[in-house]
Amino acid sequence: MRQAEICHEAQPKSSKRWIIFGIGLPLTTALLLLTQSNVISRIEAFSNRFSNPLDEPYRYPFTGALTEEYSPTALVQQEIAFYQQRIRQNPQGGLERASLAVSYLQMARATGEGSWYLLAEQTAQQSLANLPFDNVDALLVMARVAEARHDFAGALRLVEQIGGDRDAIAIQVTANLAMGNLSAASQAVDELVAQFPSINSLTLKALVRAAKGKDQEALETFQQALQTEEVGEISSSARTRVLLGRFHYERGELEMAEALYREALRISPAYPLALINLAQLEIRQGDYRAADRHYAQVTASSRGTLRVFDPTVLRGRARIHQLQGNQSKAEELWAEAEIQLRQSITDTSKETVTAFGHERDLAKLLLERGRSQDISEAVVLMRSQIQSRRDADTLDTFAWALSRSGEWQEAQQAIQEALDQGIRDAGIYDRAGAIEQALGNDARAVEDFQKVKEIDPEFGERAREALGLGAGLGS
Repeated sequence: MRQAEICHEAQPKSSKRWIIFGIGLPLTTALLLLTQSNVISRIEAFSNRFSNPLDEPYRYPFTGALTEEYSPTALVQQEIAFYQQRIRQNPQGGLERASLAVSYLQMARATGEGSWYLLAEQTAQQSLANLPFDNVDALLVMARVAEARHDFAGALRLVEQIGGDRDAIAIQVTANLAMGNLSAASQAVDELVAQFPSINSLTLKALVRAAKGKDQEALETFQQALQTEEVGEISSSARTRVLLGRFHYERGELEMAEALYREALRISPAYPLALINLAQLEIRQGDYRAADRHYAQVTASSRGTLRVFDPTVLRGRARIHQLQGNQSKAEELWAEAEIQLRQSITDTSKETVTAFGHERDLAKLLLERGRSQDISEAVVLMRSQIQSRRDADTLDTFAWALSRSGEWQEAQQAIQEALDQGIRDAGIYDRAGAIEQALGNDARAVEDFQKVKEIDPEFGERAREALGLGAGLGS
């Protein structure tokens, strides 16, 4: 990495609009306020709520329905209390337990806390014991928990018992996407949209089209998804905009990506997915202070509870300190993330809260940290991961590990398998070019590097510095 870029810290672009809030205050007081991250975060949240640079098709159309008190978990907590009471009245009932399992799963997905997944799984298992037939909700919960554990084949086996249920078809889409079975994912998502057109089903269709490299179709489908959103679908509306923002980010359209991330935060303030992706964008821009502030907002919302995206936050903060030349602090953060990730990839055959981790994320951390003694473990982790997951990002990480260990021929095979899926990703083509270069295939390397610029004309060292820090479906 260029030393000038490592040491550089740009002035936050969005800080200009905050300055207006300091008018009328003594200069020292205004400066003090603007150096406090929690105050800046509140000002930014206020700004996100009332400023909106997006064009009409991308803007949230139900602004009047937004409230400062919105909580993605409040209603679910009420549902949990309701079904717990019903179960106390009817301990042998199956349907009440299935509904409670669904509520626990909703809490897991809203908070990212593994303990809710475990509760959902245990409750669904008991529901199936009480009601082994025609218990669709319990089977769906079991399938979603299997997905969270990266047991994609197991998830597919479970939904085979259900048939044409909307959520069952959605699991067929996401599981096949993760396994790299794009034709099966495409067939399932077309069926899903035909039967149940909605913001969620159309967002899935856009992701499948993007994975196959059909960018124009993906963009048009994202737009269709936004046209179908309904009032009250807060989480879905925010999530779709974040995923569309990632689509634009990966093509170098940073202004549009940032606007979409901020619109998601306007809809759902402190939404972790939006904050993590916004921080990645700011690292690419060299705005490390803003990125660190957004990571701090994610951490502040955890209340000390470990969540599935916390290691990504720690890795992002470590990257910032590494780029600023503070290697000791970076090592400290990597060590903390490593502890969390190792806890989270314990034997999934055991009923532990922590069995929802990603071998791929641990491998990425080991490779990012750059210690030679970690490389062989990263390769082992990725050899294990690709047994169940062969999406383009996983194959790219496998190729990265192999190239770091000097296994260039196998790295070439892995990266080519990723590219053969059709995905248009500048980072993957950049790695493919580096691998071809190392093998002496200069002509092919030139083709790959040209493809990088075709996909993302602004791709360069800054973009490389932010690779691997995004979050979203399958991350």
